[in-house]
Amino acid sequence: MEVIALVGPSGTGKSHRALVVAHEQGADAIIDDGLLIKDCKIIAGHSAKKEDSKIKAVRRAIFTDAEHTFEVRAAIQAVSPKKILILGTSENMVQKIVAVLQLPLISKVIHIEDIASPAEIAKARESRLKEGKHIIPVPTIELKPHFSGYMIDPLEIFFRKPQAKRLKLGEKSIVRPTFSYYGKLLISDAAIAAIVEYMAMNEPNITKVSQIHIKNSQDREKGISISLDVTAKYGSKLREAAYQAQLHIKHSVEYMTGMAVKEINVSVKRLSMDK
Repeated sequence: MEVIALVGPSGTGKSHRALVVAHEQGADAIIDDGLLIKDCKIIAGHSAKKEDSKIKAVRRAIFTDAEHTFEVRAAIQAVSPKKILILGTSENMVQKIVAVLQLPLISKVIHIEDIASPAEIAKARESRLKEGKHIIPVPTIELKPHFSGYMIDPLEIFFRKPQAKRLKLGEKSIVRPTFSYYGKLLISDAAIAAIVEYMAMNEPNITKVSQIHIKNSQDREKGISISLDVTAKYGSKLREAAYQAQLHIKHSVEYMTGMAVKEINVSVKRLSMDK
């Protein structure tokens, strides 16, 4: 296993360029802010970006928690990456991460100044200071289940409504590049509606689904709202049928799309008399 490092001060665009650097250097895994990422998937760890203070964030990023360290160390052994890219604010920081995770010595150190111009670094700093933007180098569809309740910019493309005024969350606003190795990830309302209809119809006591509506909440952090009208079998327990449909729809939409579901409103509009 080979280890390389990408080093630069906080907010200079390291995470934004991590995927590109990993691809160019042949690294199949990334360690960034407490997370182990492999093949564009979060394999293990807990992100420092979720901590409520800078001190806790630093401790998370350098793996001071024994349980966190053990989890990531075990995951590295399990997935056996050929080359790992470690991101850090200094060479001292990446050396500490290497030591605590019991990784081989770093073979190459890349400084952010080597791959980004002064203007690009300045722009990244401005984005962090003024807008509180953070980047995590995985596709949004993979990131969202790990950050339920956090705002992720690319989700704006899922909705047809005009873009609302951006909410200011300071250091807790989490975004990522709109690209991955595989290109952009777009999910339309029609695709979500198809999932909703299919899962509702899997409930034995629901015979028909109509009027599916998917909307973005005014509070964009909390996810989408889904409403649907159904026809249920006469004699069935209507409350139980609707509840089971809610559970199945929520699980499937969140699992398949990576989007958080705020609420699901099921209205039983008609009864079916068919045997």
